[in-house]
Amino acid sequence: MSSRRSSRSRHSGGSSRTISEDQINDLVSKLQDLLPDLPNRSSDKVSATRVLQDTCNYIRGLHREVDDLSERLSELLANSDSAQAALIRSLLMQ
Repeated sequence: MSSRRSSRSRHSGGSSRTISEDQINDLVSKLQDLLPDLPNRSSDKVSATRVLQDTCNYIRGLHREVDDLSERLSELLANSDSAQAALIRSLLMQ
């Protein structure tokens, strides 16, 4: 019985942190607005699951892009004689 009581007290203690369905829908709508490939149109209802999946895919794509750019930058900087490397170094020092 004490385990039930402690379980209940944890849930009731966190009730102030409970997010309502309307708040979740509002947050999903705001997230949808931030995604460039998923415009928020009132006529097109997109599920929260779809918005979250697209968000994860978008973030993964951004990570890949950062990795690619980092690799390209490293290659440019490795060629220390290049004018591009000198320019990049001067920009990074600012």
